[in-house]
Amino acid sequence: MKSNLLMNFTVDKEKNTVNVKREFSASLSNVWSAWTEAAILDQWWAPAPWKSRTKSMEFKEGGRRLYAMVGPEGEEHWALADYTSIHPKTNVKWLDAFCNSEGNLNEEFPRSDWDVTFSEEGNSTFVDVVIKHEKLSDLEMIIQMGFKEGFTIALEGLDAIFAGKA
Repeated sequence: MKSNLLMNFTVDKEKNTVNVKREFSASLSNVWSAWTEAAILDQWWAPAPWKSRTKSMEFKEGGRRLYAMVGPEGEEHWALADYTSIHPKTNVKWLDAFCNSEGNLNEEFPRSDWDVTFSEEGNSTFVDVVIKHEKLSDLEMIIQMGFKEGFTIALEGLDAIFAGKA
């Protein structure tokens, strides 16, 4: 589903960051819920045809979300979000990592530091995502793995939810 909503995706190799600015045709309250409630996250967090399945989630500072990206053949890739800062309806930060189904980190892949800011303008809500990596090689690995394409598809899935088509 293509839309005319703002989608800027930039990579800053000097700062080892990915920057995504995305507009949604939904209220701030609905967008915040979509990013912070497991039942809604599971509807869009994985790029179709993959699905997201949350095993556990405690949305609070010091809490975490343990989830799997489940492929069409049933394959699972586990990930973990450790919430480091939460300011309701304005900002959430977490450390993201690949892991096993018990939440033990996979050291072969880099952790990333997510900083997600929400703002409402008129009938739109804007989400600014800054994903920082420790090293340039970590950033390049994630880009090579198809992060831009996968995240773009996932965000389009969120558009479908707000349009009532999911």
